[in-house]
Amino acid sequence: MVGNIYGIDLGTSTIKIYQKGVGLVLDEKNIIAIEKTQDKKRVIAVGNEAFEMHGKAPANISVTYPVRNGVIADLADMQELLNVFLKKMNEGKRMFASEFVVAIPCDITDVEKRAFIDLISMSSANAKDIKVVKKPIADAVGAGLDVKSANGYMVVNIGADTTEISVISLGGIVISNLIPIGGNKFDEAIKSYIRKNYNLLIGDKTAEDVKKQLASAFPTDEQSIPVYGRNLVSGLPVKMDVNSSMVFDSIVELLYSVIDSIKYILERTPPEIASDIIDTGIHITGGSAPLLGLDKLIGKETGLKVNVCDDSANTIINGLGRIIEDKNLSSLAVSSKNIIFYE
Repeated sequence: MVGNIYGIDLGTSTIKIYQKGVGLVLDEKNIIAIEKTQDKKRVIAVGNEAFEMHGKAPANISVTYPVRNGVIADLADMQELLNVFLKKMNEGKRMFASEFVVAIPCDITDVEKRAFIDLISMSSANAKDIKVVKKPIADAVGAGLDVKSANGYMVVNIGADTTEISVISLGGIVISNLIPIGGNKFDEAIKSYIRKNYNLLIGDKTAEDVKKQLASAFPTDEQSIPVYGRNLVSGLPVKMDVNSSMVFDSIVELLYSVIDSIKYILERTPPEIASDIIDTGIHITGGSAPLLGLDKLIGKETGLKVNVCDDSANTIINGLGRIIEDKNLSSLAVSSKNIIFYE
């Protein structure tokens, strides 16, 4: 007898868990804070609590993201983080014969895919079965697309560290490409631009705030906000106004790299599916999808209609939820027992 069924979206920036019949039960930052001493390590915070420590912790406390560029970079830390969340979700009670459905990126190695499954099997989850759904499929389902039909769809998920561009038809991936550009790369570009041109060092959180308030895919009416950082010449903390033109100049090259990758996939898409994409357009999802003017820029450069999906940051976990709840979609999840990994 299977207990609960959970869907897990293990993102670079956030971890989200869906429980059958309940809905979204966890949505927190995918980050862990570990205190290191001479003889042991101790987890002192995870999730949103650990995020508050990011950039502020002393040398003996390591605050890191276990998932980088869409894959598990530190399995041990990710294991600790997941166990804390599972314990929190179940109020300290042991989980009973649960089933897990985990979303996994397409364009990664078998070893990297295997790590997602090992994470669940080695955790305190007591998993009876672990099923796998390709992330672009879950993404498309969450966007409301009929992925099992013969129609072809293009989905572009702009996440924290990566952008996954996929063409989907008949419940499978026709072609896909994972590129190392995402919201965090926009933040890094803003930090680098301000440092290079104004000798001002700002933090990750500050850069993210600047992006959210000023970033645009087109030059816009001049707006500015104050930021605080350290002057690299004097070494003193200073305040400076950052405007929208500076932010546009810092990220425009990355935006066109994403567009070039979209064109690359379109050039290799079968003609019959290309005709479907002309009709349905490109579907943009992920946390950076709502970036001001991004849909218009992609539409201008490709000549196609561009749809920014509602609740774009949650399309993958919403898709996992639909796959778990709807028997007609359950075949999209494949048991890991039936997958052969070539390592």
